[in-house]
Amino acid sequence: MELPVIDLEHYLEFSAKSGGEFGEDQLDSQLKQLCSEVSRILRETGALLVKDPRCTSKDNDRFIDMMEKYFEMPDDFKRLQVRPHLHYQVGATPEGVEVPRSLVDEQMQEKLKLLPKESQAGVLKGPDPKWRYMWRVGPRPVHTRFQELNAEPVIPEGFPEWEETMNSWGHKMISSIEAVAEMAAIGFGLPKDAFTSLMNKGPHLLSPTGSNLQLHGQEGTVFAGYHYDLNFLTIHGRSRFPGLNIWLSNGQKMAVKVPMGCLLIQTGKQIEWLTGGECIAGMHEVVVTNRTIDAMKLASQQNNSLWRVSSTLFSHIASDAVLKPLGHFEVSPLASNYPAMHAGDYVEQELAIINLKGK
Repeated sequence: MELPVIDLEHYLEFSAKSGGEFGEDQLDSQLKQLCSEVSRILRETGALLVKDPRCTSKDNDRFIDMMEKYFEMPDDFKRLQVRPHLHYQVGATPEGVEVPRSLVDEQMQEKLKLLPKESQAGVLKGPDPKWRYMWRVGPRPVHTRFQELNAEPVIPEGFPEWEETMNSWGHKMISSIEAVAEMAAIGFGLPKDAFTSLMNKGPHLLSPTGSNLQLHGQEGTVFAGYHYDLNFLTIHGRSRFPGLNIWLSNGQKMAVKVPMGCLLIQTGKQIEWLTGGECIAGMHEVVVTNRTIDAMKLASQQNNSLWRVSSTLFSHIASDAVLKPLGHFEVSPLASNYPAMHAGDYVEQELAIINLKGK
């Protein structure tokens, strides 16, 4: 099975023509169908491939080129950008820090055991052997209870293009997420801005990971253990090395292939909260597979970098906004599992569990 690709161009053109001010009743049948398809795919698979004319392969390549150069720097240099007192929510996170949720969550371990052999996750040996860089994208609130989640960005020395490259790619990916969030809201029978209004001034993070395939390139090595994302929607540009597996809502495991020029969007825990469990957070892992090894061999022959960079952005609900089932989801059968709470409190709980915030 392969994920379907949703082309956003028609929706973006319609939105631009109307100045973004339109109701669902103004959509033609084709656009209504497209919005229904977006919500259906997110509900059934937890993942969606999109084509956005504003986000090109060239943009993604420029970003990955710079991040390869950064991750290839000595560890002592990268440690200068580490900010543990800010829960690693800006700057670098060294490998061996972040603990995959499935390593510490007994309920998740039990669920995994029930899956058939072909849908089992990679074997975990401890914290993830990956570096990460957190770069905040977009405006932040002037007043917030959650200062650590809204800290100032960290810029490494010797990268004059850093700020412009990060902001350019980050804003483009946020724009894609906002379009998908509007379409999903319409498809779920909510107002168009049900999600995007809550995303305003959220702690969105462009968060590329760097995995050193020269050190950890053995088949079966788990770079990111079986987990869900704690944010609203996650978006990825295409990586130069395969290895991402996702689990569909029926428990089937699937290797993701992102076509050239496409972006991958995954559901996080915050959209699960807002839809009262209708649209659950997608489970996934990153592991070295035989396809990863084939890509490594080709990269070596062409003298290219052997760091696997993920072009990842986490979009968030604003820290001081309240997470709770929206609209008709308030009366859904599982709504009681999602009590009202501030998004920032929820994020801090999750960060503590995966070892990014002090207990």
